[in-house]
Amino acid sequence: MSEFKSVSGESAPSTHQWYQRSVEESLAALNSSPAGLKEADAQTLLLQHGPNALPQKKPKSLFIKFISHFKDVLIYVLLAAAIVTAIMGHWVDTLVILGVAVINALIGFIQESNAEKSLKSIQNMLSSEALVVRGGQQITINTEHIVPGDIVMLRPGDRIPADLRLIDIHNLRVEEAILTGESTVVSKKVIALEGEKSIGDRKNLAFSGTTVSSGTASGVVIATGGDTELGHINEMLSSISENKTPLLVQMDKLGKAIFAIILLMMVALLIFGWMLRDIPFAELLLSVISLAVAAVPEGLPAIISIILSLGVQAMARNHAIIRKLPTVETLGAMSVICSDKTGTLTMNEMTVKAVILADKVWRVEGSSYEPRGDFYPAGATEAATPQSSPLFSQFLRTVDICNESQLRQDEQGHWVITGGPTEGALKVLAAKARLDDASCTVGSKIPFDSLYKYMAVACQIDGEAQVLLTGAPDVLLRLCQSQQQEDGVVPLDLAYWENAISTYASEGLRMVAAARKPVEQNLTSLDHPELQQGMVLLGIAGMMDPPRPEAIAAIEQCQQAGIRVKMITGDHQETAMAIGQMLGIGNSASSITGYQLEHMDDRELQTVAQEYDIFARTSPEHKLRLVKALQETGAIVGMTGDGVNDAPALKQANVGIAMGIKGTEVTKESADMILADDNFATIASAVKEGRRVYDNLKKTILFIMPTNLAQGLLIIIAILMGNMLPLTPVQILWMNMATSATLSFGLAFEPAERNAMRRPPRNVKSHVMDGYAIWRVVFVGLLISISAFILEAWLEPRGYSTEFIRTVLLQMLVTAQWVYMINCRDSEHFSLNAGLLKNKGIWLVTLVLIALQALIIYVPLMNTLFGTRPLPFSYWIISLMIGAMLFVVVEIEKKLTRNWRK
Repeated sequence: MSEFKSVSGESAPSTHQWYQRSVEESLAALNSSPAGLKEADAQTLLLQHGPNALPQKKPKSLFIKFISHFKDVLIYVLLAAAIVTAIMGHWVDTLVILGVAVINALIGFIQESNAEKSLKSIQNMLSSEALVVRGGQQITINTEHIVPGDIVMLRPGDRIPADLRLIDIHNLRVEEAILTGESTVVSKKVIALEGEKSIGDRKNLAFSGTTVSSGTASGVVIATGGDTELGHINEMLSSISENKTPLLVQMDKLGKAIFAIILLMMVALLIFGWMLRDIPFAELLLSVISLAVAAVPEGLPAIISIILSLGVQAMARNHAIIRKLPTVETLGAMSVICSDKTGTLTMNEMTVKAVILADKVWRVEGSSYEPRGDFYPAGATEAATPQSSPLFSQFLRTVDICNESQLRQDEQGHWVITGGPTEGALKVLAAKARLDDASCTVGSKIPFDSLYKYMAVACQIDGEAQVLLTGAPDVLLRLCQSQQQEDGVVPLDLAYWENAISTYASEGLRMVAAARKPVEQNLTSLDHPELQQGMVLLGIAGMMDPPRPEAIAAIEQCQQAGIRVKMITGDHQETAMAIGQMLGIGNSASSITGYQLEHMDDRELQTVAQEYDIFARTSPEHKLRLVKALQETGAIVGMTGDGVNDAPALKQANVGIAMGIKGTEVTKESADMILADDNFATIASAVKEGRRVYDNLKKTILFIMPTNLAQGLLIIIAILMGNMLPLTPVQILWMNMATSATLSFGLAFEPAERNAMRRPPRNVKSHVMDGYAIWRVVFVGLLISISAFILEAWLEPRGYSTEFIRTVLLQMLVTAQWVYMINCRDSEHFSLNAGLLKNKGIWLVTLVLIALQALIIYVPLMNTLFGTRPLPFSYWIISLMIGAMLFVVVEIEKKLTRNWRK
């Protein structure tokens, strides 16, 4: 947070210091008072600090976004070829080449997500109006007009409009999960705090964008707009640049390598043809353009988009919504998943797991707000009813009545609570027991307050007047002198209760105690002194935000696939480690806190990020630094989350994963993938799909590149020997776009390999074109080009026209591609297996290919546009026979090189 100056011109303290100052010191630093600012002073400050709104970047125009998709070296080659053919007057060639470039740009443009939606969504976190005190009068103003020094009044349900130093509170409890990640509401206080505190521990501050759960308060504004904690997150989002996915990085390298090779070949052939062959320059230039068009895999971007789009559709059917196409492939390369705890690995629904009574402990089943779950006495294997224990029934009745929350079903049938999560968990516990209805008349209440940490109710239950009490165990143990057992009231056994609290706290449980005492008549006025004597402790409920059952299995599956799962949470260290152990996270016996991270440099952080799997009491900055540190070690990082506090880390991560149900709009817009079912297990299935997609992309590249090489070699041989061009530029483009793209579509339907989730993530530094891939491209490229050259040499002496010979060569090359596609569908085994029959996509594209070839060969208009001629059916058979021979040779090569590939 930046510093600002008060009205008097003196520098005010940074927000890291506000919580350390008293109310009086804070008001003095801001030149304010409980009566608020004067209107004139407020207007001056508004001019000085600007409106209370988050700054936004100016979005790019649609035209600029579209043009940006032409930034590719291979597209530059095509555009240069289009310009040269236009100058030469070959307008059909020009239009076809330009059409291919525009189609590729359109595909990228359509798939691009809208720019900076995350910043627009974070703007919506701010409220529109606020109640402030100015000149001693309460007025409602637009939140954009709030300035430092304003006194803001808070009521239940209010969204806090700016960062505040609280100056007066009444039972104030604030929901800060979106900012801190904590699953419970935070009880606020006014007193100054000592020492350095993380955001979650700054109890006397209230933060912009968070929500008042209960109580009222007033606070003085210490930061507005971009200076707030929410503004700091907004700034982090703005400053994070988009990461290129491993696939795009590899495609860039491949494109530049192809460009360099094409350029060298073009220059060499121009010199050779001009100096040694004395070929007319116009004819030579057209030949060189044909070489460029032949060697450029212009269909590759479209094919990649198609395969990724199919992956997107498959994931959507499994509840994973992909917002950015390359994310599909990146998922398969993920080596680390950094997960938020609350709402992601856990239910974000506090649930009572154990009830400790004086002479028995009950275990409680169930892991959500749904009032279903059995009760088990400690050590028992069979469930028992709470009604079998009068003491347990009394405890349940107490926590049900001494409770201000409500349990209900929403329109979708989900069980939800109104009120704090802790009280809600107790309300659900009582509902699970299905106690008999009892008449209850409440006479008086003492609402919960963080100052005294309890709530009390004076009531009459079935004619018996009593005082019921719930609250923090340490407080109730001081108030109670005795405890209730099944056989009566006995003196309090303090050692027993302290030992039980310690034992269950180590399991990550939070504790709430309950007590009661009988009174002569229902009290209409209940006060604190009434609780000082006669209270009898009934028991203690241990509750937690439980792990999602499906998350446990998903983490195990991810770890089997070589993916390390790390928990990064704003919760307390002991709770985080306990949850981590329940989830089966690797190194969950130790953890590190955000406070410790703050005092590390980047090198130390990289070591710690790799060593530890549990990170507790973290802030948004900590999460962002951890993701960056892991990326510096070479990890491909996935980050999950649901709160605003997760948004910067999600945007920085290679794969940002947001929760679809409980996630905020800011988080969803910052993410690359959204889990529609909030199910961590969906990530595991998405990883498997990502690995399938990458495998099929690699097969596709191995399929496309040899064909382009074969076409290039045919042009080179023709120029070196002074022969006619075997194919014209438009014929080459037809084959590359219409047929290669179609056939590659068939490979996209290949199922995942059997070991997809039992192998480690691939090394993203290794290029998609490894040593074997280069060998395969050269080997198959030579096979196809030599076959075509022999076919051309056989046809030329027989007096066929140039157009006829080119049509036969086109048909032969297309058939060779189709056959080689079948070779590529299985990289390890013989390709004519049962899986070929199951892949309906291959047979669909085969029919489409036959129709397209019939179109270009037999339709007169296509003959005119592409320079083709009708072929007798026998030439289809000849092409198929050549293709069959190529298939056999490649299958033999696949078997001979199997050890090399491994």
